[in-house]
Parts: sequence; structure tokens; C-alpha cells
Amino acid sequence: MKFLLVGINSKFIHSNLAVHSLKNYVDENSDFGSCIEIKEYTINQRKEEILASIFKENPDYIGFSCYIWNWSMVRELLVEIPKLLPETEVFLGGPEVSYDDNVIFENFPGVSAVIVGEGEKTILELVEKYCIPENREPLSSIKGLKLPSGMTGYREVMSMDEVPFSYEKELFEHKIVYYESSRGCPFRCGYCLSSIDKDMRFRSLENVFKHLDIFLNSKVPQVKFIDRTFNSNHNHSTKIWQYIQEHDNGVTNFHFEIAADIMTDEEIDIISRMRPGLVQLEIGVQSTNEKTLREINRYVNTSHIKEVTSKLLKPHNAHVHLDLIAGLPFEDYESFKKSFDEVFNMNPHQLQLGFLKVLKGTVIESKIDEYEIKFLDTPPYEVLSTKWISYGDIIKLKKIEEVLEIYYNSAQFTNTLPVLMKEFESPFAFFDALACYFDENDYFVKTPARSRRYDILLEFSKKLYLWTNEEKNGEECSDERIEEIRDLLTLDYYLREKPKSKPDFVRRIPDLEFDYEHRDPITYNALILTK
Repeated sequence: MKFLLVGINSKFIHSNLAVHSLKNYVDENSDFGSCIEIKEYTINQRKEEILASIFKENPDYIGFSCYIWNWSMVRELLVEIPKLLPETEVFLGGPEVSYDDNVIFENFPGVSAVIVGEGEKTILELVEKYCIPENREPLSSIKGLKLPSGMTGYREVMSMDEVPFSYEKELFEHKIVYYESSRGCPFRCGYCLSSIDKDMRFRSLENVFKHLDIFLNSKVPQVKFIDRTFNSNHNHSTKIWQYIQEHDNGVTNFHFEIAADIMTDEEIDIISRMRPGLVQLEIGVQSTNEKTLREINRYVNTSHIKEVTSKLLKPHNAHVHLDLIAGLPFEDYESFKKSFDEVFNMNPHQLQLGFLKVLKGTVIESKIDEYEIKFLDTPPYEVLSTKWISYGDIIKLKKIEEVLEIYYNSAQFTNTLPVLMKEFESPFAFFDALACYFDENDYFVKTPARSRRYDILLEFSKKLYLWTNEEKNGEECSDERIEEIRDLLTLDYYLREKPKSKPDFVRRIPDLEFDYEHRDPITYNALILTK
């Protein structure tokens, strides 16, 4: 008997923690672990390639791990598999199918059951049922399954120390390692599936430290904690951060999603003493509009988030990301501009601009009509418009997101951008103008190469008077100003690139009349780098 667990990931460097956790739980709690095999693919592979691979395995049973990012591919496979493997039973699990099961059975009659909630104990009982010939109990006797006839009963949530550690046998070389030290979330954000899981559970610190030792001793490049709010329990987070700081191997980076508004001074102090690059912190601000925050059940103090972010950034050792979501209730275009500027001015290393996704089972989904939300019918179910923001505005924000990624989040223009942005009334105004320039010159279509981005920013600089609405009698930026920007771009370029030839935007050394005695540091640094 073969039970094939299938994970289809967004990228090769990703791994599906769920399928490995399921298999390891069966390994640790039965003699039937050999009955389970795992196959992982990516959404970038051809459907025919994945289908052929599954067919070659010739499984008796297939379990698909279903998420928002792979659901389109899984749907296509569910149509084809019954044609090729008519005797194979198919099971689905994961957030994408847990709240829409009736539609699943209508659209995919080949699906035997949907595994609802945590699947470790459910999969064990399924394997035992199929591996023990004399076990004739029906599927309806196994809790945690949604059948075409209805729900078989809900399981109690597991202790985190029952959840197997999935990396002792395999460390996923060349892949990001995902780890969870807790499940559930104390907050009830209206757009998030984690708000549905009301049971906060923590893995014992003894086990967490044992697992961290495995990562540290193996010098894994990055470990991403997938705890929804890592610092929700201060004793738990403090002890783990202390352990990471004290056992730093000089290589491994740890990523955490945290709530800045509940950070303690003790936690900030521990982080401030860490090696630069040891931790990466992601903070979900989402909006600074108080009415919006109340509507989505986020009762946070933006001023406090700003204060905590400043403290985290001050030692220059932790990499800090701040997140915004466009399309939330009561947030129109003008309100979002204000949120953008307030968050950008907190000076994060990255500002991640996301768009509301209408996820099944969330509060937002239940208020589609009230909010007049229009969204994509297919994953990732992104918002198209709401009562407050038009589709045209969403399109503009998408373009701003793209230039933000290229010119700010890339950290390739750290000397040039601050000078250019002074010409604009706000950070948003700068990125809006740059997005317009990209659009007018078809750069969103003809994606510029990495080195070409510097030329484009210089071109844009020459047209500054158009974007800042200043009256300059049709004149472009002064030659002196352009040369300053050219030197800043040169400095940024040579600090980050190792070119084999000199780019066009770099001033030629013979053309530089350089006063070494009264040297301008920007031009001097640019000159030294280009020699």
C-alpha cells in the first residue's frame, strides 16, 4: 500500500512543512511509516510533468496539501488524475479546502475526503485503516474528515510537543527551513485565517532549544519561524532570542513575524545585542487609519509602533520589514497615501506593500457585500475594488509597489534615493512619479536589467521639474544637480556591483576637474570606486 503525500510549492527553495510533519508523525507513532512517500513540486513546473511523476508512483492513495498559492495547479491535477488512476483515492487538506468543502465535492467527485484542521492524527488513522487488512471501519469512524455525507467530528488540537520535528532526517539543502514554535494567534484580524485558530499553543523551550541546536550545528543559512505572532508570549520569545544570541554560529539568520506594539524593553535589549544579520523582523502595520484598524480588529497604537521600530533600528543590527495592505475597509487612495508616508518615514529596511486577499473563512469574506468588495475569483483572491478604492487606484498602487521593490527594497540606491526624494512633497509622491515615468516609457513591459535601472533613474532625474510641479520655464534639472545625482548613482553602483566595463551613466575620469584639497565626498568616493 502506498500513500503519496504531495506538496506543490511556490518556488524550489520553499519546502512543504505540512507533508513532512504528517509523515514523521506516522513514523514516530506506528510501524506504517514505510507506507507513506512524499513528492514535492513547484507551481512553475508543467502540469503534465507533475501528472506524469504522480502516475509513475502509482499510489493507492494521494493526499494534496492545498494552499492559496498552489490551488490552481491542484485543481487542474484533480481533473486529470481520475482519468489516469481511476482506482486511486484522493484526500485534500490545508487552508484552501477547509472552508469550502461542499464546493470541493461538487466540482471534484474523485475526492474521497477533506482533512479538516491539524492532520497528523487523522493521517495516522487513515494509514492504519488502509494498512491493516482486517480493519473494516468506515471513513466515517475517523474524526477530522469532511465527507460528501458530512463531518465525521472535530479533533481536539494537539500539544505542540506532539507535533514532530521534521528536519532530523533531512535538512533541506538549498532550501529555506520553516519552523514553528507555536500555533494559533492571540489577535483576531479580520483578513487573516490565523484569527480562526483560537487555541494558542507553544512548543516547550526544551524541545525548541534542541531543534535550534540542529539548525545551528548544521549552519543552515536561514530559519523562518512561521509563528503568526512570535512575541505573543514574552517569556517564550525572550528565552528563544536569548538562546539564539548566546549560541550564534555566525552564519544562520532567523526570521520572525512580530507585533511591535507589544514588544517589551527586555526583548528590544536582547535584539540590540545580537550580531548584525542574525535576526530579521517582519512587523505588520497594515494601515495607520484608525477607523480601518478598528474595523479589522487591530487595536494598535501607531505611534507606539513607530517608537519600537526606531529602537529596533537604532543599533543597526536587525533587519526590519514593515508591511502595509492596500484595499482594507475605510482606506481610500488618499488614506493609503497617508499610511504609506507614515510607515515609510519609520525608515524600515524594506516596506512590503501587499494587497488584500479575500480568504475563505475570514471576517472580511463574510462582509463582501457590505464592503462592496470585488476580487479575483481565482487564487490569490486579490481585491480589485471596494466601496472606498477603485480598480484604477489599485492598478496605480500595483505599479508603485513594483518601483518600490526595484529602487527601495532592493537596497541598491541608498545614497541616491534620499537626495532625489527631497524634491518631492512626500515619499509616496516620489514613488508615484517614478511609477508614472516607468509607465510612460513602457518599462513595466520591457523590464529593465539590473544595470539599466541606474540609467533610468538618471533619465528620470533630468525630468524632475515635470514630476515636482515646479515652475522652471520648461527647463530641465541644472547640469550641476544632474552631475551630483550621477555621482551618487556611481557610488551606489560600484558599492554593489562588480562590472566588467564602465556603465554609460558614469562620468569619464578625464572629464572630472577634481579639487582634491576641497574635495566633495560624494564625487571623491565615486571617483575612487571607478578607478
